[in-house]
Amino acid sequence: MKIPAFRIMLCSLVLTLPHALAQDEPKPHGEAAVIAARPEDVSSIEAIVKTDYECVSGGIGVPRQWARDFSLYDPFARSFVPSKDEKTGALVIRHPTQQEYADESDAQLVRDGFSEHELAHKIYKYGNVATVFSSYEVAVARTGKLYSRGVNIYQLYYAGNRWWISSVSWDAENNINPIPQELMPKN
Repeated sequence: MKIPAFRIMLCSLVLTLPHALAQDEPKPHGEAAVIAARPEDVSSIEAIVKTDYECVSGGIGVPRQWARDFSLYDPFARSFVPSKDEKTGALVIRHPTQQEYADESDAQLVRDGFSEHELAHKIYKYGNVATVFSSYEVAVARTGKLYSRGVNIYQLYYAGNRWWISSVSWDAENNINPIPQELMPKN
């Protein structure tokens, strides 16, 4: 019985397809080592939020503290980032994992010198869960200017004698979306 050449080619294509697809997957910039969280970083709601800002901030050429940052987050945590599609104006929500966020942003953060700090926060806590509304300001060292302001919204839970970040969403301030007065620094 003869097997047509077409069938042989089709079978070999099907067998090599998973390998070819796997090679196209983007590789992380640098997978962060898995480390235990520092007790002082996760001992309170305020501490874990402050540490998250510290980990992604730094001057030009300064590596980010991704391993330390990942230790703050639940392994299944996601970020939710709204933006507008430049062509259609439609609202688009990105939802990267912590590794995907690090892969997407690391090179630019290190190249430009990105520093984010909290302006004010409001905490809503019930039992072992909490939501933190944290207004922020971002400066970029390369330009020496304020880059943006907005609000991060953290979802946290307390388990195993520490706080965990289960998700973070953020939105940037603009003229139709100002930071609420209660999230502005008290003078």
